[in-house]
Amino acid sequence: MTVIGVIGDLLVTAGVLVLLFVVWQLWIGDAIIGAQFKDQGKELSEQWNADPPPPVPSAITTSPSQPAAPPTADPPALEQPGDAQRFGVVYIPRLGPDYHFTVAGGVSSSRTLDPIGLGHYPDTAMPGQVGNFAIAGHRGSHGAPFADLPSLHIGDAIVVETEVGWFTYRFRNIEYVRPDGVNVLLPTPQQPQVEATDRLITMTTCSPRYGFSERAIGYGVFESFTPRTDAGPPTSLTSGAS
Repeated sequence: MTVIGVIGDLLVTAGVLVLLFVVWQLWIGDAIIGAQFKDQGKELSEQWNADPPPPVPSAITTSPSQPAAPPTADPPALEQPGDAQRFGVVYIPRLGPDYHFTVAGGVSSSRTLDPIGLGHYPDTAMPGQVGNFAIAGHRGSHGAPFADLPSLHIGDAIVVETEVGWFTYRFRNIEYVRPDGVNVLLPTPQQPQVEATDRLITMTTCSPRYGFSERAIGYGVFESFTPRTDAGPPTSLTSGAS
């Protein structure tokens, strides 16, 4: 075999290895890491259920049309988490029964998004508060928790579990903005002069899935808070879209 032939074989081999690495990074690796993140979210939820906090001191109500449903209550005020501090688990039934990703304080890739999954933008509202509960997640790497964010339907449940209970939001719409479009994080997204009156969730991720030219922004509206009681989690965890 000639030298040119040997070099050609080496280049082909190198190309195959690079292709395999890309496949691993984009699909297999995401699946493995995503499964690990989901296990961590499940473990955190099980820990809260095994050692529940004292009852939330708020008025509890039950819908007369659904007496068997878990009770709802006024949402309690939660403290802002520290950087990389795990404080919640996000469920999106539309994306599968095993979708439960941990959310922690901060949106640093190295401290929160890469090793944990989802991050909370500092100083935005906490779950259930008036204002904008804003979180971020990767779409094409490190478990890709928001890989399928654009596939959500109007009315789909987005449930945030914390130590005190479950906060249910309903998906409203999605929009695409430039990477510097930070007004989506305002108390009233995209409206800097408007005082917040609604309780919103904003989910941000990259767009396209393996690119960075835009940001995909998903919005939801708060529906209810279900305290951690013997009645169990809200029906929104299994009902998906309304």
